[in-house]
Amino acid sequence: MTSPLTSPLVAVTGASGAVGGRVAGRLAREGVPVRLLGRDPSRLPRLPGAVAAPPAPYGDGEAMRRALDGAHTLFLVSAHESPDRVLEHTTAVDAALAAGVERIVYVSFLGAAPDATFTFARDHWHTEAHIRVAGARHTFLRDSWYLAAIPAMTGADGILRGPAGEGRVSAVSHQDIADAASAVLLDAGTGHDGATYDLTGPEAFTLAEAAGELSRRTGRTIRYVPESREEAYASRAHYGAAEWEVAGWVTSYEAIAAGELETVSDAVPTLTGRPAQNLAAYLLENPDSYRHLLPGG
Repeated sequence: MTSPLTSPLVAVTGASGAVGGRVAGRLAREGVPVRLLGRDPSRLPRLPGAVAAPPAPYGDGEAMRRALDGAHTLFLVSAHESPDRVLEHTTAVDAALAAGVERIVYVSFLGAAPDATFTFARDHWHTEAHIRVAGARHTFLRDSWYLAAIPAMTGADGILRGPAGEGRVSAVSHQDIADAASAVLLDAGTGHDGATYDLTGPEAFTLAEAAGELSRRTGRTIRYVPESREEAYASRAHYGAAEWEVAGWVTSYEAIAAGELETVSDAVPTLTGRPAQNLAAYLLENPDSYRHLLPGG
């Protein structure tokens, strides 16, 4: 591990978000020079020793190049889902290389593949493919579903619904992703070059089991209601979202049913030196995540 006194500059994207913000904070506490990137610099955290770059949307190659000038390592948190997300990612990667960035650590998704059931996972595969041929040192962190998504996708009516069947998902916490990423970034050597780490929780569970855990935590009956694809599209129609976005929502459940998200990896404990958090522990430590499910919530 490189001493903070000799650590190269790390550019952290998504620094106002749940993963990027945690990573930026950890690096700053360790004395690593950090540059924070985001669309809106006013939303970036104030951290000792960290400097906020001017506005740098991923799709603006020139802004990204200016923001990354002088950085050695880019921590690239994936952009918000959009029809142009792959183009935004590849633009950011090309800008990084033009700015002289030597290393990219990219937050991808479990099971990323060109034919993944989960449509957004395909975006991640194409981004990975671009990074592989770009020439920079790279590491891919493929995280599973977020543990935070379990209560978030449960309605106030106490129903978690989707076409996941009896499939299992190895959901992981934002904190575990951030700690694993920080461990990779703090090691400036070549040991992680070319590596792909599946970042998962310690177990894979069905959504029915997740509903049971939510029931124990909230003291009310939470149910998982399996849906067909047609039912899933119909139950989400009231959101008025674009077709590509609804397809992403629905196929994320279908990927569970297909067994594509049941992988359980030891990458989190290996990288962080501690066990990965399970759903019960996450809910215990994050009561705000299910407050909408409590009586009067």
